[in-house]
Amino acid sequence: MLLLLTPVPALSAPFAYVPNEGSGTLSVIDTASDTVVGEIAAGKKPRGIAIGAQGRIAYVSDQPNNRLLVIDLPGRAQVGSIDLGESPEGVGISPDGKWVVAAVEESNDIAFVDTAVNRRAFVVKVRGKNPEHAVFSPSGKHVFVSAEDGDALDIIDVGKRQQVAQIPVGARPRGIGFSPDGKRAYVAAENSSELFIIDAQKFVVRKKLKAGLRANGITVHPDGSRVYVSNGGEASVSVLDTRSDTMVATIAVGQRPWNMALTPDAAKLYVACGRSGVVSVIDTARNVKLIDVAVGKLPWGVAISTAP
Repeated sequence: MLLLLTPVPALSAPFAYVPNEGSGTLSVIDTASDTVVGEIAAGKKPRGIAIGAQGRIAYVSDQPNNRLLVIDLPGRAQVGSIDLGESPEGVGISPDGKWVVAAVEESNDIAFVDTAVNRRAFVVKVRGKNPEHAVFSPSGKHVFVSAEDGDALDIIDVGKRQQVAQIPVGARPRGIGFSPDGKRAYVAAENSSELFIIDAQKFVVRKKLKAGLRANGITVHPDGSRVYVSNGGEASVSVLDTRSDTMVATIAVGQRPWNMALTPDAAKLYVACGRSGVVSVIDTARNVKLIDVAVGKLPWGVAISTAP
């Protein structure tokens, strides 16, 4: 009886953090209520974002200032910055949290930041032009890089600190995601409106599928059963069933959907819609949009943290 009467602490819902490149802020969305509960100053033009340190630190690329911002999420304040090179964009973090990578457009390289000391440790030059996203494989052994002006996917071996392969894909590749077992990679090609399914171990294209107009962002369900593809030219998100490799749903969202993130339980998908200035929230069980949450100007992406 005493156990039954003892109050149970309420569990806080995750927060979604949205870099707004037109406002220079991160909007903070409480995913329980789908309302904005705060804004964090984030340089001049924040774009890529990755969350580390048990969900308490965000690493955000500040493109015109050529740096990576280090933001304390519970304190909602910048606590450091790291020089990267000219025009950094997509940011990724290794599965063990030891490395943050940033795609540096003008120099065509990937900067590796050691999160233990928050310093740039080394740089890997890639063959593709204008790298957009840099994403670690689930094993952490490789980084896949979309070369948006090279129509290719560049593969970096982290241990060797060098590029070891290049995979031709469609015109202007953008978002990258992996199956949980690391055997497949999914790449959206924006200008050809295609989705490429890659053998992530042999580094070859296994299948090419038609996607929505100007396919862009990629997010993979934690159980690997579905892949979500944002279609920037038609204000929608497509849902791929990975068992049949067919599109099973198309969901209308805000204008110019870009990068996305799932809640830890994968119940909701948060989609940054740049031209609408909103984040569209999707119920993944029913494949329907629940709400548009107004954020800052030109939201570029979303990252979700469970830290308080």
